[in-house]
Amino acid sequence: MLALAVVSILSATPAHAAQAEPLVLESKIPLGDVNGRIDHLAVDAGRERLYVAELGNGSVGVVDLKKGSVIRTLTGFHEPQGIAYEAGTDTVHIANGGDGSVRVLHGSDLTPAGAVELGADADNVRIDSIAHQVVVGYGSGALAVIDPITRTKLAQIPLKAHPESFQLETNGNRIFVNVPDAREIAVVDRAAGKQTASWPTRELRKNFPLAIDEAHQRVWVMFRDPAKLVALSMRDGSLLTALDACADADDLFVDSKRDRVYVTCGEGFIDVFAAQDGGYVKIAHVATSPGARTALFVPALDRLFLAVRATAQEKAAVWIFRTSS
Repeated sequence: MLALAVVSILSATPAHAAQAEPLVLESKIPLGDVNGRIDHLAVDAGRERLYVAELGNGSVGVVDLKKGSVIRTLTGFHEPQGIAYEAGTDTVHIANGGDGSVRVLHGSDLTPAGAVELGADADNVRIDSIAHQVVVGYGSGALAVIDPITRTKLAQIPLKAHPESFQLETNGNRIFVNVPDAREIAVVDRAAGKQTASWPTRELRKNFPLAIDEAHQRVWVMFRDPAKLVALSMRDGSLLTALDACADADDLFVDSKRDRVYVTCGEGFIDVFAAQDGGYVKIAHVATSPGARTALFVPALDRLFLAVRATAQEKAAVWIFRTSS
């Protein structure tokens, strides 16, 4: 139903463009009077909603994907960064970098449902669908494990420095965590509640985005210095490939259906990589807007939602890209 709803709001695109490009811009949804940096996004598929963490504006935008418009702008947050929808409890979790809190909202009416105080720089949020928990990176180096029912912190997993993007494997207990200030990728055993391995990044620095491809047993990591997309073995962190990519990346997604990787960059581009001849090659360098570096890829919809901050020419918006074969 959500896929049909999204399609209904998108403008028509010529067939030859869809065949020529792996990502096709279909529509732009204005976010209203939103200024400053925009951080991460989340989707509530059942209600056909997209949530946008408007960090610089201290707000969260609520987009109705069926109508193709913003239905609410929630205010009173302190640098909202990470955001996730937890279906089991029908709650939205919003991590605030400014005060270190995770605010919880009821999904039904978006009224406050509680808060978990983590202390400092609450950042990326992930849902552990196996354990039915919420995991948040925060502070000078830790992952917090939160019970979405009681809205309390169950555990804290220490790290060497502040965690950036991290991902939970679905067929095991590991969490792969970018820790750029420690110049490593940390491997955490979430059952044991501790870090079990460290993969040094050596000459590569500023590893912010990270994604995992369990089907091919790869961890994809994007570095900003230099701008390199790297694939590592999930088994031991050994290097599989390294590719030049766009600058100032903040999000990275694996499209398992097409064996592609999408990298969204503040330089003003989305780079698309595809499997070819046993390796990967860049097949597109899609122009977007300077500063537009956070996004959300929803495989069930074959859509990539890109957060585009306001410029002198245009107001802030969510750009919707359709994937094509």
